[in-house]
Amino acid sequence: MKKILFASAECAPFIKTGGLGAVVGSLPKQINQKKFEVRVVLPCYECIDKKWRERMTTEVTFPVHLGWRTQPAIVKKLSYEGIIYYFIENNFYYCGDSPYFDMWVDIEKFSFFSKAVLEMLSYLKYEPDIIHCHDWHSSLIPVFLNAFYKRNPFYKKIKTIITIHNLKYQGTTDIDRLKDITGLPDSFFTSEGLEFYHSANLLKGGLMCADQITTVSRTYAAEIMQPEYGEGLDGVLRYRAKDVSGIVNGIDYDLYDPSKDPYLSQTYDATSFQKGKQKNRGALQEKTGLAKKKVFTMGIVSRLTDQKGFALFTDIMDRLLKMPLQLYVLGDGEETYRNMFLSAKAKYPKKVFVQFDYNDEMAKAIYAGCDAILMPSLFEPCGLCQLMALRYGAVPVVRKTGGLNDTVSAYNQKRHTGTGFVFQKYDSEAFFNEIKKARDVYKDSPLEWNGIIERGMKKNFSWKTSSKKYEKLYERMLSE
Repeated sequence: MKKILFASAECAPFIKTGGLGAVVGSLPKQINQKKFEVRVVLPCYECIDKKWRERMTTEVTFPVHLGWRTQPAIVKKLSYEGIIYYFIENNFYYCGDSPYFDMWVDIEKFSFFSKAVLEMLSYLKYEPDIIHCHDWHSSLIPVFLNAFYKRNPFYKKIKTIITIHNLKYQGTTDIDRLKDITGLPDSFFTSEGLEFYHSANLLKGGLMCADQITTVSRTYAAEIMQPEYGEGLDGVLRYRAKDVSGIVNGIDYDLYDPSKDPYLSQTYDATSFQKGKQKNRGALQEKTGLAKKKVFTMGIVSRLTDQKGFALFTDIMDRLLKMPLQLYVLGDGEETYRNMFLSAKAKYPKKVFVQFDYNDEMAKAIYAGCDAILMPSLFEPCGLCQLMALRYGAVPVVRKTGGLNDTVSAYNQKRHTGTGFVFQKYDSEAFFNEIKKARDVYKDSPLEWNGIIERGMKKNFSWKTSSKKYEKLYERMLSE
């Protein structure tokens, strides 16, 4: 049986701030365990809940030499739902109430993590066939492996994959500082390595050194090879194009299942959603204090950032909220957008609900109770909210980009096809027109609207589908 080690800064249920933690928490359990033994390693943050820390056992302690520094690493172990998890503990790097601080601090602590992961293997006598790295936080693993470990027979056959969850975040710092932190030779700080516009870029180093590169949707894989989406690394990705693949994320259909979700006031499936959605709309309205009536309900469950396209609301908010509808907003982020939605709530208190404190119960109440979910993203590597929306029968209104393009098909009235409403140009009017189109179908053509919901609920975006593509990639790598 081949061994795969996932290395990540986040992994649900232990630590999760967004999609990275959700993916790394779900995917390992879906890989065929008859073919692959998957384990996961992540930092042992002080902010991990005590209930998990109490279940961990100490496996080994060893020194990690990082440049001129020496810091101890304590490897803790925990088995959960059939997967072995390793946690690398160091009180100097992983203290505090958040997994992240600022880039100056995070560069060093994740450099330590990458080095400690490789050192850990020989102390545990655990030799993975593939190390699957996620985002820039673990991207020095392929670099350190090539620089310091490949000549050692124990490490010689290990291959690496790096998955880009969001290319915008890369881990950049001064070249001299990264040399000082890592002790990497000068030969790794060239245009073929970590050098990036006279700075050092951890993600770029990983992209140049890893055996394979994946990202989280087919469309995003193509987009990031273009300057518009490439965040300065499009040239690197075109250079590595034959080793780049896009595999769309999935969601855990056991966790997101409206037919047995305990948070819902009434459960339902693709054959009983009409009554179920109606009941859950009423429950959502009661929960949030908005008017309890049959009206077009729209939800937003998202980080409130530029990436998510919220600038498009600026010119259309008043026109939108003068229509007979309700808007439910759940998420937190940039002050500009917090204030924008708070202002809308103050002006239209009977139509707008805003909650910045995210929790799964409210998120699922919105998916189940809303008719539509809005995702006008500027760019979207994959997106998970539209997958959850489809699962719960909330029709997505999305921009045609990244994973949104791969998972939501545009409604076609003549052919009676499609699972959502899609606009292409990043433009407020285009977005507004698509919302209006969705509301008109909802109001004037209930049979068509129900058809859109039913088709969406019958789509399969579970990890069971996507995990097979990862298995094929692993098999191909190991046969080369």
